[in-house]
Amino acid sequence: MVDFSTWDILRNLLLAARWTLVLSLMAFVGGGLVGLGLLVLRLSGVRGSRWFVAGWVQLFQGTPLLMQLFLAYFGLAALGVPTSAWFAAAVVLTLYTSAFLAEIWRGCVESVPRGQWEAARSLALNFGEQLRHVIGPQALRVAVPPTVGFLVQVIKGTALASVIGFIELTKAGTMITNATFKPFVVYSLVALLYFALCYPISLYARSLEGKLHAGHR
Repeated sequence: MVDFSTWDILRNLLLAARWTLVLSLMAFVGGGLVGLGLLVLRLSGVRGSRWFVAGWVQLFQGTPLLMQLFLAYFGLAALGVPTSAWFAAAVVLTLYTSAFLAEIWRGCVESVPRGQWEAARSLALNFGEQLRHVIGPQALRVAVPPTVGFLVQVIKGTALASVIGFIELTKAGTMITNATFKPFVVYSLVALLYFALCYPISLYARSLEGKLHAGHR
């Protein structure tokens, strides 16, 4: 039988889980917008754009997220720029997400046969119209499942924000453990809450992939 103290722990963890969700959504939406801009820039053919975007992707994919959080939080403070754990975590996770989404979407666009680009050009469509009317709809069919699936990685990545003092689910679990001396109970509940957040998204991504592939066939 679950005693009151366990329910009290769960209640406090649920309150903290709100901020995990908010941070995840901010990073996902913001990263999606930045990632889309990076993708369009790379496809535009502007001189140097390919190298810039490739460097951006390599920078954020090739360095640990934890180090990026440290640099943003402590680095900005060392430079005299006022910051907070919330601001640093939101900015870093947004940029981190943008790098991965830009690369995911690049692969999806490249999966569209080159003949589609040529057909769009033969219709005298400009670059924006080619993306919007011909390439984009075809790439979207491929991009939706991995994009939704990546949200799981974003949610789990928010746990690292605890190291700079942002109170989300993991940080709240540590604080509650220090107060109750029940690490097994607390971290078991933390794990279950992460599972409850991530598993439905994983199922939805798989379901989308099946439906889109079935529709494509």
